[in-house]
Amino acid sequence: MLQEYDHAELLEIWLKERKIQNQSVHTLQAYERDVSDFLLFCAHKKLMLSDVETSDLREYLAFKVENQNLSPSSLQRMLSAIRQFMKWAEQGQFMSFNPANDFQLKRQSRPLPGLVDIETVNQILDQPEPETEVQQQMWLRDKAILELLYSSGLRLAEVQSLRIKDVDFNRQLLRITGKGNKTRIVPFGTKAKEAVMSWLQIYPLWHGDFVPEANVFITQKGNPLGARQIENRVKFQAQRAGVNVDLHPHLLRHCFASHMLSNSGDLRAVQEMLGHSNLTTTQIYTHVDFDRLAQVYDQAHPRAAKK
Repeated sequence: MLQEYDHAELLEIWLKERKIQNQSVHTLQAYERDVSDFLLFCAHKKLMLSDVETSDLREYLAFKVENQNLSPSSLQRMLSAIRQFMKWAEQGQFMSFNPANDFQLKRQSRPLPGLVDIETVNQILDQPEPETEVQQQMWLRDKAILELLYSSGLRLAEVQSLRIKDVDFNRQLLRITGKGNKTRIVPFGTKAKEAVMSWLQIYPLWHGDFVPEANVFITQKGNPLGARQIENRVKFQAQRAGVNVDLHPHLLRHCFASHMLSNSGDLRAVQEMLGHSNLTTTQIYTHVDFDRLAQVYDQAHPRAAKK
């Protein structure tokens, strides 16, 4: 049965135990500062310690980064103090589980992946088709590739190895075999469905055997399209659209993740669609959308209203 104490009492008890364990005065002061700050955040959210979830911890650390411009080492120190406090609270049955157990920060900051805005992506995908018949056919294939990369966040190898039997047009789902031969099911949009269906009408003309095991994307000779060929076609179609972007398949995957997360805020769902085994890999996409941040601020903060 969980024991009921208020936050200040719990922190005081914990710090006394740390002092008995001969922790230095400097360490105790840092513990008190870091943990009390987090508990104050919980109090503002009207959260009891037993109700804290991983999402609350993530929100708190994001708040500290955005407002105090903390270094990675400061964040690690802060998280370490909170993790130790919650571990102690769990062992003492002040909370049923420790949400900080599996929460990790990357030791080295990773640069954000380059992004292309939605308007630029649309400019590439909605560009006019070429004039010659052969180029029109190649465009239909390339557009299907581009649409799937952006619609479903597929890796290059996943597009290359996609087979006809992996595409469920009725439910608009793809069966993807990703890293480590792990299989996942991801949705694809209506635009991508239309593009793939248009391409498959051309498919038999390129001597492609329309059988379930066949690759979806092939060359004009009917052979499976290679990874380098896909990269070159993606780059070419961006250039043809007049876009000054070094477009490659992984960049479209980045755009998918960023735009999905920006509009949904559902990190777990984006993780599933990307096929990330670890949520921290997906968290690289949780960079600040400053336009949205300003909009939320203007709507939510009592002192933000513009007269």
